[in-house]
Amino acid sequence: MALQMNISGLRRNMKNIAHNYTDAQIKVREATSNDPWGPSSTLMSEVADLTYNVVAFSEIMQMIWKRLNDHGRNWRHVYKALVLLEYLIKTGSEKVADQCKENIFAIQTLKDFQYIEENKDQGMSVREKAKALVTLLKDDERLRNERVRALKAKERFAQSVSGIGSDSTYVTSSSRPNERNAYGVQDGPSGLEPQLEAARPQTVGEEELQLQLALAMSKEEAEQEEQRRRSDDVRLQMALTQSEEEFKDDATP
Repeated sequence: MALQMNISGLRRNMKNIAHNYTDAQIKVREATSNDPWGPSSTLMSEVADLTYNVVAFSEIMQMIWKRLNDHGRNWRHVYKALVLLEYLIKTGSEKVADQCKENIFAIQTLKDFQYIEENKDQGMSVREKAKALVTLLKDDERLRNERVRALKAKERFAQSVSGIGSDSTYVTSSSRPNERNAYGVQDGPSGLEPQLEAARPQTVGEEELQLQLALAMSKEEAEQEEQRRRSDDVRLQMALTQSEEEFKDDATP
């Protein structure tokens, strides 16, 4: 399984180079890969921030629509693209929702998505997510409320994990970040009071979002630790092999 994942990641990296994908497109491809786990909160947040840049926004949406057009065994591409799209609608540029409304038919058609894998209806996840997304896009008042709640929860979570006294926060539809990345997009406004009380969720929805973010971050850290451990094991094995070869050379008359 681990070997398959490494091969999948290697193949994806080769395609990124061959097609000369941009940083924004690579992030979307990573977030919507066929890997059997969801996109990390960190990655989705980076993509959401990039939607405030005109050039990156176009690249991101182009790749998302391409992923949504996949089918069959690439059902994870479709499902994860819907997950990412929902996140961007709630925490990214308002232009994301506008473009989704203009192309809502492309999302509506996914309510009939079908794919059976190992006697399991994998298409059901896609159908349910597409249905929920269409319902959200058709209700402007609910969409505004969802954005407000999601952005507040994201902001509180950022303050809570960055520690008391941190200036870290997230970009909102009414403000722009202060530090610029490769696209010239600033990475987040500062000056908010990082009080511990502000980090507490105010609604069930905020609490659920914070929990999802926390779980995603914990999994991400666990995966990084596992990668470091495997790297150490490889280096140790190489050192042992080299020592054995040197011992054999010394023992040879």
